[in-house]
Amino acid sequence: MSTISVVTGANSGIGRATAIYLAQQGHTVYGTVRSLDKATKLLAMAADAGVEIRLIELDIADDESVQVGFEKLLLDTGGVVDVLVNNAGVGGNAVAEECTTQMYLDVMNINLCGAVRCIQQVLPGMRARGRGAIVNITSVVGRVAALAQTAYVTSKWAFEGLSEGLAQEVAPFGIRVAIVEPGITKSAIFAKNIDAPNSSGAYDAQYRRMFQMYAAGLAHATDPFEVGRVVHHAVTTAEPQLRYAVSWGAADIIGGRAQMTDEQWVAMGQHPDSPEGDEAYYDDFQRHFGLDLRNVG
Repeated sequence: MSTISVVTGANSGIGRATAIYLAQQGHTVYGTVRSLDKATKLLAMAADAGVEIRLIELDIADDESVQVGFEKLLLDTGGVVDVLVNNAGVGGNAVAEECTTQMYLDVMNINLCGAVRCIQQVLPGMRARGRGAIVNITSVVGRVAALAQTAYVTSKWAFEGLSEGLAQEVAPFGIRVAIVEPGITKSAIFAKNIDAPNSSGAYDAQYRRMFQMYAAGLAHATDPFEVGRVVHHAVTTAEPQLRYAVSWGAADIIGGRAQMTDEQWVAMGQHPDSPEGDEAYYDDFQRHFGLDLRNVG
């Protein structure tokens, strides 16, 4: 019997690649999308790969939409979901001083509560069957606080905490939880990640250094199908891990931060807003994380 997998946010980037990759491994894959009209590229890529992705229209930001969408999905599968991949999410740039509380709530509602809504739909069936896997796609910034992305970082740290607790809660029922932490992966989301509110005018350096990190990452970005491969490994391996770092910069940044003191971390932010300050920041970044942010070509 084919493994039934659900991938949220399947119409682009990591979600699309993961849905197609799992289908190539023989899974019956349902991809959630906010609008069927926006899934044309997903369907075309799936067809080119010789696989089928079954679409479910729902908005993970809305309780009723998720409930209705999963009712249709579970009716189609006979109540069975073997694997849930919580991938759907949004970004958002702002430093803490300039980030509205509404932005925090909006990002958290999608990146954290959206996953919770889907998890709650599949867990009863997984518990009843005594098996299942939930893969939560967080981010390297779920482990290391990136500059000038406070709402996004906060939501991903929260998602990591949810995932750690969930892994213990459901372990007695034979349910596996895996956290996949991508660094910079080829995705259309980065082309949209250009906001730099800086309404106070005080945070030019923070926004500039954040964008420089993404510019370096995009020059070496990992193919999203590599994330799909890691997801498949996480749900099939006989030696499961809780966390998997994948894509450009993830292992380097997570490992480097673990070797730093908190004082060293704070000191990285003390370089002045000047060309010389930027160079000193990039030197620190390379020393601690082994990544050259100047290398954008």
